[in-house]
Amino acid sequence: MFAEVFVADIELPKGFVQALIGVDYSDAEIVDALTTIGGEVSDTDAGWTVIPPTWRPDLTDKWSLADEVARIHGLDRIPSVLPTPPSGRGLTAHQQGRRRVSDALAAAGLVETPSFPFTTEAENDLHGSASGEHLPSIRLANPLDGSAPFLRRSLIPGLLQIAHRNISRGLTDLALFETGVVFLPEPGVEYGTDEVPPLGVRPSDATLAALNASIPPQHRHVAVLLTGNIVARQPGRAAEPTGLSEALDAARVIAAAAGVDLDVVQGERAALHPGRTGVLTVGDVEIGYVGELHPDVAAGADLPGRATVLELDLDGILSLGGGRAVAASLSTFPAATQDVSLVLGADVPAGAVRAALEAGAGALLEAIRLVDDYRGEGVADGEKSLTFALRFRADDRTLTAAEATEAKLAGVAVATERFGATLRD
Repeated sequence: MFAEVFVADIELPKGFVQALIGVDYSDAEIVDALTTIGGEVSDTDAGWTVIPPTWRPDLTDKWSLADEVARIHGLDRIPSVLPTPPSGRGLTAHQQGRRRVSDALAAAGLVETPSFPFTTEAENDLHGSASGEHLPSIRLANPLDGSAPFLRRSLIPGLLQIAHRNISRGLTDLALFETGVVFLPEPGVEYGTDEVPPLGVRPSDATLAALNASIPPQHRHVAVLLTGNIVARQPGRAAEPTGLSEALDAARVIAAAAGVDLDVVQGERAALHPGRTGVLTVGDVEIGYVGELHPDVAAGADLPGRATVLELDLDGILSLGGGRAVAASLSTFPAATQDVSLVLGADVPAGAVRAALEAGAGALLEAIRLVDDYRGEGVADGEKSLTFALRFRADDRTLTAAEATEAKLAGVAVATERFGATLRD
């Protein structure tokens, strides 16, 4: 005795196959395809009733029948039509700024090297604060690497790992940079949540607010690491190692791309070499640091020779830069140049002296540059002589020597008032 096989009828509306597949099949083509696979097709007022063959138990609905029509007549008939994307506003000002900074650093010869945001608590303490003191860090509940379970407070540890990996493979002249997010939890604040809302249901506004409050503050930084030689040894020219000057150049590249003016003053950081560390500011706002890695830190990262780093708060720079850059007008009148040498305490930063000269000289001062820092015979112990080259220019006339001298002495007066500076004979 044979078991009876029951096959259900399937209603196939007219126009359904064409709409689903996207091909303008004729009614005859649809009927022909369904009869070819062994189906029984009969007309109805709305379309067709199809009885699938008993050996095709997979044909259970109108969608599977439409698929058979497409297969029989060739999938190559189905057109490739891309959806039209909705119109948008493009990148935000901060997104454009981040791209400008990355493009500018790459154009300057640096290589972008993204790294994992995981590190150790000791690395966070060393590189995440100026003094090396312990600061709170975010510890992951299920880290990928148990030896690095914390989220980074600085980009420098990742760059050190990348530099070590490249040097171990024979690539010793490195100019690396990274833009990425750092995680800066506030002391005494608990982050994270023990409850996860169910999927498929939109959380309430209160739940969303609680989830957002459980996320630590995240800032986007940009960091640079330089080591090895900037100029390789070659016939007639010795090798030139990278140093603080090249790191400052990279900082100026970032500042120019972000539309801000950076100032550098001497500072200190636990991870950097004493006396070879600078604090970077935009106006009165501290925005980052630059300096040479402390020899012990470089040795701990297995870096041969010297390494110079800088790290800036990229979000902060872009917020301060934000405005549209306007090109300055060029004067057709000649410049008047003068030098000034000031004797003052050896502990007074040259940047602060330059700022005093700028403040006193006024609008006629077009440019100022430190050209000499002398300490030796003729200068008392504990003092130094700083020489600045000044360039004065007016927009409406040719300056006389007396006008330039008057502006210069006005700047000297401010330096004297602030730091006790005197003109060097």
